[in-house]
Amino acid sequence: MSTAAETTGGDIEPWEEVTPDAARRLLVAAVEAFAERGYHATTTRDIAGRAGMSPAALYIHYKTKEELLHRISRIGHDRALAILRTAARGEGGAAERLADAVSSFVRWHAGRRTTARVVQYELDALGPDARAEIVALRRQCDAEVRGIIEDGVAAGEFEVVDLQGTTLAVLSLCIDVARWFNVNGPRTPDEVGALYADLVLRMVGVRDPSGSGAAQT
Repeated sequence: MSTAAETTGGDIEPWEEVTPDAARRLLVAAVEAFAERGYHATTTRDIAGRAGMSPAALYIHYKTKEELLHRISRIGHDRALAILRTAARGEGGAAERLADAVSSFVRWHAGRRTTARVVQYELDALGPDARAEIVALRRQCDAEVRGIIEDGVAAGEFEVVDLQGTTLAVLSLCIDVARWFNVNGPRTPDEVGALYADLVLRMVGVRDPSGSGAAQT
């Protein structure tokens, strides 16, 4: 499935932040190429060809291949952070907010799996400055999840001995969905999101996730 048509329930990924149209087409082509071949094995000629453009046209919009990856990574991490921040600052107790964060984050990684694979697994290809910028966003994502878990522990909703390790485990579980999810598989993004929300609540010691506001299908 094309990156432009990846769904989390039928909606289209428009990359509306990217203008003009030629720059958007090149970015979508880069996502597809990086996900399929890896950043280092992809050439600017590969990207331009997928976009139906000449290699020279690419440089009008992006100075380097790394600039393309940086733009993709920045947009993807901004969206990931927005998903987690919205859930963390939502209404309800910690269990409900953690379930919302996990189910929403998993749905994004399943429904946007091609984009998510590039965003999450090509970080080391960025240069020092760009990498530092993305790492800072990842730390903010970590802080949003850790904050929900801290709230749950303080309220007596969760039983967590290792806060940092548990936060890492939750995020890793969600992110890995982009690696294995198959649109032709037995579960939809919504179903995987609900399953993972239930699993994470059990991980933090919620004995009855179904009664805590966890997402249900």
